Amino acid sequence: MTRIISALDEVSDRYEALFVDLWGCVHDGIKALPEAVAALQAYRRTGGAVVLVTNSPRPRASVEQQLDQFGVARDAWDVMATSGDSARAAMFRGVVGTQVYYMGDKDDAGFFEPLKILTDPAPIAKVPLEQATGIVCLGPFDPMADPAAARPDLLYAKQKGLKLLCANPDIVVDRGSRREWCAGAIAQLYTEMGGESLYFGKPHPPIYDLARLRLAGLGRDVPPDSVLCIGDGIGTDIRGALGEDYDSLFITGGLAAEETGTEAHPTSDSLQAFMKKEEVSPTYAIGKLR
Repeated sequence: MTRIISALDEVSDRYEALFVDLWGCVHDGIKALPEAVAALQAYRRTGGAVVLVTNSPRPRASVEQQLDQFGVARDAWDVMATSGDSARAAMFRGVVGTQVYYMGDKDDAGFFEPLKILTDPAPIAKVPLEQATGIVCLGPFDPMADPAAARPDLLYAKQKGLKLLCANPDIVVDRGSRREWCAGAIAQLYTEMGGESLYFGKPHPPIYDLARLRLAGLGRDVPPDSVLCIGDGIGTDIRGALGEDYDSLFITGGLAAEETGTEAHPTSDSLQAFMKKEEVSPTYAIGKLR
């Protein structure tokens, strides 16, 4: 049964490392969440390692700059694994061919810059859909529009047998008080239409492989029972943790605030009903990371 806690330090001494989601946990898409930053700083002072594991489709360097702009202190985390980097590595290995149709906003934030860690990256070129060997999706062209607006392009792509590389499996995020669609919504629609979508963020294994690699780079050999995954996405953060056999801390005051009856803390009855519906049971739950 999920244990409701009021602060991270009630349980954090059981873990050597935290895999922490960003959006909805450490920042709200506009600014840092001060209590969350303070909690991570306090955890690191005890000797714990903080790996930021985010479904951002951006490369790591771009997300680091974004965190600085939001006011997330550098001493609140050690290293970072992004869905964007995991997806870029796959793209430059040619998983969707070399002529790709790009879906996303105009700022691809360096996504198409060659990865130095690959010795022989595929020569990727962005082309019109009619010439494409595959699709690279960082998000919808308009995050406020219904994802169904992409259906005509996706139907054409499915008929051509194109694979879609999804650089962010999130369905939605909340930017401040505004909810936006993400690349995961496009990939989900494509899959429902009979197309093939390839995922590289939570809850899928590649991003956890990258997170463990980053952790090992710190000289940390941490067993699975000493890792705690923290996030507000029941279908991404919590399902991903379960799939990797990690304990999890569900932030109920993020995407699921309404369903879990969360104001300062989740309502026990609402939380239990929500988890029963989702058929997922995190180890712990808390309203906000603090």
